[in-house]
Amino acid sequence: MSKLGRIFVSLFILNTLLVSGINTLQKALVQKGELQLYFSKPLLQNTLSHSVLNAPYRVIYDFENTRLTHSRVASGLPDNVRISQHKQAVVRIVIESDKPFKFAGYQPFFPENQYNIVVPKASKTLLKAHHAPRIIKKMTEPRLLSKETTVALPSGLGRSKLIVIDAGHGGHDAGAVSGGKKEKDVVLQIAKKIEQELRKRGHPVYMTRTSDRFLTLPQRTKIADEKNAAAFVSIHANSVPKNKQTKVHGVETFFLQKTRDARSKRIAERENKSVLKGASVLSRNIILDSVLSGPKIVQSNKLAIDVQRRILSNVHSRYGGVRDGGVKHAPFWVLVGASRPSVLVEVGYISHPIERQRLCNPQYQNLVAKGIAEGVDAYLLNRKKEIDF
Repeated sequence: MSKLGRIFVSLFILNTLLVSGINTLQKALVQKGELQLYFSKPLLQNTLSHSVLNAPYRVIYDFENTRLTHSRVASGLPDNVRISQHKQAVVRIVIESDKPFKFAGYQPFFPENQYNIVVPKASKTLLKAHHAPRIIKKMTEPRLLSKETTVALPSGLGRSKLIVIDAGHGGHDAGAVSGGKKEKDVVLQIAKKIEQELRKRGHPVYMTRTSDRFLTLPQRTKIADEKNAAAFVSIHANSVPKNKQTKVHGVETFFLQKTRDARSKRIAERENKSVLKGASVLSRNIILDSVLSGPKIVQSNKLAIDVQRRILSNVHSRYGGVRDGGVKHAPFWVLVGASRPSVLVEVGYISHPIERQRLCNPQYQNLVAKGIAEGVDAYLLNRKKEIDF
């Protein structure tokens, strides 16, 4: 074979390898207020980026290493949703709105090659300016918590909505233990204060436990459905090994979803270890089959954002240096069974010396509880605007 022929074959092989690694967007449709994207392969975390533009307000999603299978992929979509082959291997999706809206994109449990984005309703008053706007922020991965200025919320915004509060661990399962303090005791104290705060706002509350007792996984996960609750909130305290105890601290709120983040996986595995002891393989499979991957996940994301924001707003009013760990997603089994919006709040790190003292301080507990109650109220108010309860 000639030198030119060898070069041609090499280029052909290289091109084949590159093309074989490309993901393709095969179908896009809007159902129940969500843009549902179907790809040929599971999405990788580092292939998705997100940015926000103004004048008019737009949210942009770039899927790298991705191509459109054909131009008809984008046909039949609302006027405020546009899909294009932005670059040779970048598919761009632009969602336009006449006002800012919360990011709510997620990858369902099944199938892994799907990605859903909540889409605001198209408005007749949308601005049609097409000049290149200024990029306000850009991130390599969608950030689930927006840094907005919070204002005091009046009580009773979403009255008569039953909320289930789950104090993690209990009984023989102490949870994390550090400095002589047990997670099961701290979270029960905070859970009782949350109950008081929610009742002040007119919400009936059901506590999965009010004493030092252990509940199995099915007992915890089915209560929200049995009680016809508007939301399920599970309270926990985090922990890290001794060599990291003085460095790692902060408040984090999780909603149910798969994750490739190693740290979130470790947190979920630690919390899952105890509750799964009471569940057989059969019951685990039944619970997994009951997961509602669409509306439940979106609403849980929104609930998590409101809860996290209000907790930080309250504790920062009295205490400095409380780290905002953000809103994250992880496969917590205690959130799987209920078909209601469900979140798990890691109220702080019991392993951190300063944060442990705060978590055991009634004043600090009151601020955390007040923040969670306000977050639930804010979520219900926003939800009421979306649909009629």
